[in-house]
Amino acid sequence: MSALDWLVLTGTLAFIIGYGTWRTRTAGSSLDGYLLGGRQTRWWGVGLSIIATQASAITFLSTPGQAFADGMRFIQFYFGLPVAMVLIAIVAVPIYHRLRVYTAYEYLQRRFDKRTRTLAAGLFLLQRGLSNGLSLYAPALVLSAILGWNTTVTVCLLGAAIIGYTVSGGTRAVTVTQQGQVAVIFSGMAIAGYLLVHYLPPQVGFADAMHVAGRMGKLNLVDFSFDWQNRYNFWTGMTGGLFLALSYFGTDQSQVQRYLSGQSITQSRLGLLMNGLIKVPMQFGILLIGVLLFVFYLFQPAPLTFNRPVYEKVMSNPALSAEARQLESKHAEVQIAQQEAATALVAARQSNDAQLQVAAQQRLQTTQAAAGGLRKSWQELVKQADPAADSKDTDYVFISFVLRYLPRGLVGLLVAVVLSAAMSSAAGGLNSLGSTTLIDLYRPFTRRQHCTEAHLVRVSRWATVAWGTLGVGFALFASRMENLIQAVNILGSLFYGTILGIFAVAFFQKHVHGRAVFWAAVLTQIATVLAFWLTDIAYLWYNILGCFAVMLLAELLQKLRPEPVPDAQPSLAT
Repeated sequence: MSALDWLVLTGTLAFIIGYGTWRTRTAGSSLDGYLLGGRQTRWWGVGLSIIATQASAITFLSTPGQAFADGMRFIQFYFGLPVAMVLIAIVAVPIYHRLRVYTAYEYLQRRFDKRTRTLAAGLFLLQRGLSNGLSLYAPALVLSAILGWNTTVTVCLLGAAIIGYTVSGGTRAVTVTQQGQVAVIFSGMAIAGYLLVHYLPPQVGFADAMHVAGRMGKLNLVDFSFDWQNRYNFWTGMTGGLFLALSYFGTDQSQVQRYLSGQSITQSRLGLLMNGLIKVPMQFGILLIGVLLFVFYLFQPAPLTFNRPVYEKVMSNPALSAEARQLESKHAEVQIAQQEAATALVAARQSNDAQLQVAAQQRLQTTQAAAGGLRKSWQELVKQADPAADSKDTDYVFISFVLRYLPRGLVGLLVAVVLSAAMSSAAGGLNSLGSTTLIDLYRPFTRRQHCTEAHLVRVSRWATVAWGTLGVGFALFASRMENLIQAVNILGSLFYGTILGIFAVAFFQKHVHGRAVFWAAVLTQIATVLAFWLTDIAYLWYNILGCFAVMLLAELLQKLRPEPVPDAQPSLAT
């Protein structure tokens, strides 16, 4: 990056962090202030914080690559989200606010018992602790590509910086800082989308680009076919995606903590509904950037792989470099034929010649197939050079475009976008991990006389440090996983169905007691993990199957061993 880029990057991040820290410099003096910001957040602050916590750096690195390779069908994953926001606003928000809880899992002890509360909190901590590792790996990927740093060193340095920022601020600092981060994120992505269209050949307009993308199957927005093994279609989005959103926003403390900080039930509800209105268009725009990248590289030379560190590793191997150069040469020839076919397709559209369009489309599809074959051969070379290396490169597509084509200054801004998203998501996640560890694991099992507010705040800070360290450790293995945006959602789906099932029983099956729901959740979680390893069921289905499995098993176990729910519920603090 140029000196101007570094100035833009450091200046943007320093201002956001400095302003957030200064605004909230007294927020961490009490437990309520540190964990929930004094419950003073307005609806728009709640909404922006929810969006920022969910939209990690993975969203802006991996999602464009997902669309580049697979088209727009990933948007169906979010179809159930607006419905989920309405249901959570109606059912969960009033209960959480009325009980004045710090975490969602406190409610489970009031409804069931300490054991069930601990199980749900433990499942959340495991899932979110690992997901935060993926959130740390994504920006480390950016810095490694820009600076040539070792990924392991980058992960450790970035993790240490995020841990320090999160520990010092508390929820109020996270919320205030996220507002500036969201502004940077939306501005940067809008600029990137504009420049992608601007950099297309003069004869290719936005409508032409969309036509080419549609002809190549990239505008596959809605698929009504039903297939258990199909990850993204209308049915998985409106069922599995709905239940994943219900669990994530309704029971995951990283999100619940955002709207627990709202001034009132109404403010929290409006924040959730704001997220429901913005999230789908936001993801559509990010996926559209990936589709525009696909069209852009039909007219511009694309590398054989966007993963530069792996490319250099193969080229430095004397036994493989000659074959790799041959693949590059063939790929360059295919690129020329691809550009000619894409240009012919645009010309045929502009002349409204249907036959020429079909012929050009077939030529373009043939060149795409040839390029795909060359990339597969390249991946085989990568495995020979380093069996542990990641041969996939979709997570590098967007950042490669930024580094190669954006003018000075804007490169720094786009890197600031990625790092802002990383900080906002990781800070929200770490903040919730520390809160849950304190409220649901530490405080219920320690002697009450030791639990002064100052002591509890210190415990929460140390818990945040511990979970941040674990996240750094898991991030070091993230490069072995598939596309990062999918990896995060797969990881969540393994746990969210069970957690949602516990809360569904609590909300709607009032006659079921703690023992029944506890063992139903344990059995369901074991079955979910086994199904993931032994079957090919698309991961989104685990959210709905897990939820209903807990509900049905709890009902069955309650009937086998009927036991009335105690009239006097135990205190939340014990």
